[in-house]
Amino acid sequence: MSSEIDSSTLLSRASQLIDLARKAGADAADAVVVRSRSQSVSVRLGKVEGTESSESDDFSLRVFIGKRVASVSANPGFDLQALAERAVAMAKVSPEDPYACLADEVNLAKSYPDLQLLDTTEVSSEMLREAALAAETAALAVKGVTNSSGAGASAGMGGLVLATSHGFEGSYMASRFGNSVSVIAGEGTGMERDYDFDSRLYYAELDDPAEIGRRAGERVVKRVNPRQVPTGKNVTVVFDPRVARGFVGHIAGAINGAAVARKTSFLRDRMGQQVLKSGLSITDDPLIVRGPSSRPFDGEGVSGERLVMIEDGVLKHWFLSTSTARELGLETNGRGVRGGSAVTPSSTNLALEPGEISPEELIHSIGNGFYVTELIGHGVNMITGEYSRGATGFWIENGELTFPVSEVTIASNLKDMFMRLTPANDIDRKFGVAAPTFAIEGMTLAGQ
Repeated sequence: MSSEIDSSTLLSRASQLIDLARKAGADAADAVVVRSRSQSVSVRLGKVEGTESSESDDFSLRVFIGKRVASVSANPGFDLQALAERAVAMAKVSPEDPYACLADEVNLAKSYPDLQLLDTTEVSSEMLREAALAAETAALAVKGVTNSSGAGASAGMGGLVLATSHGFEGSYMASRFGNSVSVIAGEGTGMERDYDFDSRLYYAELDDPAEIGRRAGERVVKRVNPRQVPTGKNVTVVFDPRVARGFVGHIAGAINGAAVARKTSFLRDRMGQQVLKSGLSITDDPLIVRGPSSRPFDGEGVSGERLVMIEDGVLKHWFLSTSTARELGLETNGRGVRGGSAVTPSSTNLALEPGEISPEELIHSIGNGFYVTELIGHGVNMITGEYSRGATGFWIENGELTFPVSEVTIASNLKDMFMRLTPANDIDRKFGVAAPTFAIEGMTLAGQ
């Protein structure tokens, strides 16, 4: 991983680009550089299958002329003046956008904290290779594992350099290290596949590769010889944390201001109303020290703060960037994210806050039901809330996980699911979207 983390040169070029855009006729402008450094190694059955390394600094310039806006992108080495003039020429012939704008100057971050997002540990390709091999070896050593789909290890960093025509200049970098492995158990048509992984900002905090491999092996062996179960209504379904995080992502999508403005969210008319069971809260905090999705400022230079998006079950906030907030008649809450030259709202460190009982107590309390470890397909309608996904997992009988289950479908409506959700206390906040194990009552399960 490159140790070149000084962004001062890039910040200077971004500022020059803005000055040239203003001289070319722009009323306002911002320039952003998205930085990326990464390397990875993949192995399978003890042999290296691939080694990759990349570095990039991608520039984007956004200019405003009245209510008209245009954006252009370029790689390092471009002609600053030519790019600025091209952006201004494009803006002059662009249609008006009543909501596109820079963040209001009063909302810009005047200072921001050191969130300790960058670990400068140098990780060699050899270290990555050894980590991937260790994970795979440990997984293959689990009795019942018959083959490997491969293992990998990676190291990288990414960040943002931002300058605006109304005085904001800032940059940050964040590191990311990861290990993963996927293995197979069973033979022929009875083969099952599962995986495990870990991802951290700091290299020293990664789980031991052998432990990752052992977990993957144990998970896949438990899935061998699955059964089907009868179709039923009013089934209690328990979501393993791996799939629970994806489910919380659906909540985040439903309270995204962009979806609300487009009228593509089934919660668009529910601000101030009960959307989760009483006692449940969802938080979003961009300022967690060493948080997996922390950032000192957003893609517009606005500092965010911890928000309780849903408090005691009541919807309190949308995720908002400046333009989305203006469209909704609101103020940004510092959730703007750069996607190239565009700015859209998104969550940061999002968490469904945990309950008070352990996963074991939760499972025991429901008697019979279905414990989901993997979801298949994309059967979620964010306009209506209709939810239908293929699923695999384990049948719960007399409060205990019993035999593996596959080839079933679980279905309901997200509005109802939110109101029937009961969380356990096992949240792991190392993920950008964090959620504990939780149970949802009253779902339909389509099996035999």
